Amino acid sequence: MSMHEVTYSKKNNDIECVHYVESRKSYLPHTHPNHLTIGYIEEGHVCITIDGESCIYEKGDEFRIMPNVLHEIKPVDDTSYSMMVLCIKTEAVVNDDDLKELQHAIMEKPDNIYLIEDMAEDVKISPYHMIRKFKKAFGLTPHQFQIQCKVRKAQKLLETGKSISEVALEAGFCDQSHLDRCFQKIVGMTPVQYQASVIKSD
Repeated sequence: MSMHEVTYSKKNNDIECVHYVESRKSYLPHTHPNHLTIGYIEEGHVCITIDGESCIYEKGDEFRIMPNVLHEIKPVDDTSYSMMVLCIKTEAVVNDDDLKELQHAIMEKPDNIYLIEDMAEDVKISPYHMIRKFKKAFGLTPHQFQIQCKVRKAQKLLETGKSISEVALEAGFCDQSHLDRCFQKIVGMTPVQYQASVIKSD
């Protein structure tokens, strides 16, 4: 058993396992665009809000979160929990082709400078309506989603052993402190802590 509170291990390119041991970590509202998330509570209890509905999950409970669904995780009364989570790559269903292309463009190049006005022009609607439609479809505003995608890119780069300063630059952050702030907000730990928590599988 790892001594880390949270460990990440990839079974292959399509499945990632995240193991929480006596954790008190909270995660602000976020999404997983192309992953089905399946979790099992091993010890304690945790409050998970999925698409606006909060539920307390206890030892032996399972939960499932579909792609593009906004969710939040937090401990109950500051008590610890242990759980196993599988993130399984899958293709999300999006009815609006223009929005799907926009989401894909942000995911592919999150480090690119992509202004709201340019996004709106690409989907041929006003910025105001584009932001509303995007948030309704994907749970986050385009800006929030872009920051989340930058952090996901940073995670992948950190897994290769690159330095924090290199990762900040390649993932499109202003500087290392900007990466640190966004990373902690979404992942719940610093880039250094995340890099130490990744289990290399041969």
